[in-house]
Amino acid sequence: MTIDHISFNVPSPRYEEVVAWYLKALAPLGYVKQDEIKDIACGIGDTPHKSKFWIGQTDDASRQLGGVLHLAFTAKDHDAVDKFFEEAIKAGGKDHGKPGIREKYHSNYYGAFVIDPLG
Repeated sequence: MTIDHISFNVPSPRYEEVVAWYLKALAPLGYVKQDEIKDIACGIGDTPHKSKFWIGQTDDASRQLGGVLHLAFTAKDHDAVDKFFEEAIKAGGKDHGKPGIREKYHSNYYGAFVIDPLG
């Protein structure tokens, strides 16, 4: 079984900021806005017409993302990971692990970790 997509909601006043951050941070990995449901949500993906994840907006705190959500994206090479990290930080993300080998996952795991504007 393959996951089709994932979605989460953010507070409406922060929606544009969060969407803009993800679009900038994920551009080096080939992600762009694929879909938009006006005043509700937008879908982002790296394959035309296939949104892999959605960011929604709501004023209802019980429907907003709470706690921690870890999203991991595949990159084609180390350079793409490095560019992702650079763009994510420039867009206002917080460093949570500079690009590098993470042997605790496996000997060839090269990754970077960034916290988005909502934390």
